[in-house]
Amino acid sequence: MNIILLLQMAADAGPDRVGLVCDGRRWTYSALYNAAKGAAELFVKSGCAHVALLDESSEAAPIALFGAAIAGIPYVPLNYRLADADLGALLDRVKPAYVIGDVDRVNRLSEGHTCASRDAFVAAAEAAAEGASDEEREGEGIAAQIFTSGTTAAPKAALLRHSNLLGYILGTVEFMAAAEEDAQLVCVPPYHIAGISALLSSIYAMRRIVMLPAFDPDSWLKLAEEEQVTNAFLVPTMLARIIARMAETGNSTLPSVQAIAYGGGRMPPELIAQALDLFPNCNFTNAYGLTETSSTIALLTPEDHRTAHQSDDPKVRARLGSVGKPLPTVELEIRDDEGNVLPAGERGEIYVRGEQVSGEYREKSALDADGWFPTRDAGYLDDEGYLFLAGRADDVIVRGGENISPGEIEDVLATHPAIADSVAVGAPSVEWGEAVAIAVVVKPDQPAPSEDELKIMIKDRLRSSRVPEKIRIVDELPYNEMGKLLRRVVREWFTA
Repeated sequence: MNIILLLQMAADAGPDRVGLVCDGRRWTYSALYNAAKGAAELFVKSGCAHVALLDESSEAAPIALFGAAIAGIPYVPLNYRLADADLGALLDRVKPAYVIGDVDRVNRLSEGHTCASRDAFVAAAEAAAEGASDEEREGEGIAAQIFTSGTTAAPKAALLRHSNLLGYILGTVEFMAAAEEDAQLVCVPPYHIAGISALLSSIYAMRRIVMLPAFDPDSWLKLAEEEQVTNAFLVPTMLARIIARMAETGNSTLPSVQAIAYGGGRMPPELIAQALDLFPNCNFTNAYGLTETSSTIALLTPEDHRTAHQSDDPKVRARLGSVGKPLPTVELEIRDDEGNVLPAGERGEIYVRGEQVSGEYREKSALDADGWFPTRDAGYLDDEGYLFLAGRADDVIVRGGENISPGEIEDVLATHPAIADSVAVGAPSVEWGEAVAIAVVVKPDQPAPSEDELKIMIKDRLRSSRVPEKIRIVDELPYNEMGKLLRRVVREWFTA
């Protein structure tokens, strides 16, 4: 099967129903489907090997995604925030490509591509739609190729086949489940897997997609009100900025918003507890997933949120800091360094298996012989199957041969009334190999805690090996646009 099936079904079931709103223009499902057919004609005639998007979110993203699917050509959304040297290297890896977006930048950085601006591409796709065929070309069976962030090496090209994406959507979304007035506000970048899965799931549910090309809290709040948005996906930093902006303006309600899903980075339990208090009638869902797993593999449901938030049992309340339980369509195990499956409560690396799990790169497959994918995320399951993340497997601090999870230290620091944000990393140590180092952000209206106070607090709650040898107070911690904490940058602070 091919992901074009999702748009095809929506166009057949509700051809005149509005499927997308962007910059004031409204697209019906039939108009989107016809534009995708026209785009496929453009791609095939160009002789391209990939369809690349180098732009913010717009109608060009779904038209290119589904047009590439019809043409049997991989869709490659590129990070337009990359430095020229990094972007040029990626463009060279996908040539010849049909690139949509920043034409001048593409021509300056790489040769051998067919280029079109966003507006020119959309207009050309609409023009080519008349008489265009919707015949699906087989291609390689690859729907999308997404480059990993490549923090320590050249980015890997993660491959998501049509079968992976459809395995996720068909296993988790009910067709035409949304009411005609339901609207999903999409503000994550199009080059992130969350952006792609938001398009696919909303179209299959036939929920109107409202696109915000670039996030800022004022634009988000304005668009949510204008379009009477009912659903949204946010990363934790976005949610924090929205709540802060609402507090500044005295706005304490989002009357139309019924459900907010979040993911992409660590959600501080204090922040989600604040959100639950502020929006008691809103359904919150924590979605954990990776590019290589076609998005979500575990969910903390709205009911889980309410139960944990209202509980006096510390064990149950702690689940606000979890990512919930694995999807029914996904198998999940926690393994040690030797590959042994660990029991509940023991930390190790998260492995997953299922139809939606790709684990495949252009370079090679990361799946083992039995189809299990090592996520490189560390975590543990509690005795009821709730999954708790403990950072990346390679974020573990090794002090004198003892493995220390940064998350346990950060959880203690989060309880301090003066601390707004914190991070623990390993810093070089002559005596221990690595020592614990922490950086903290102090709330604007609070005095900074002393080093001794923080050390005593951590020692009392954990033990002496977790006490930081180096402490730094900073104005803010480094995050990327998807809300992921850049620990490597913090390590550089202490290494320097």
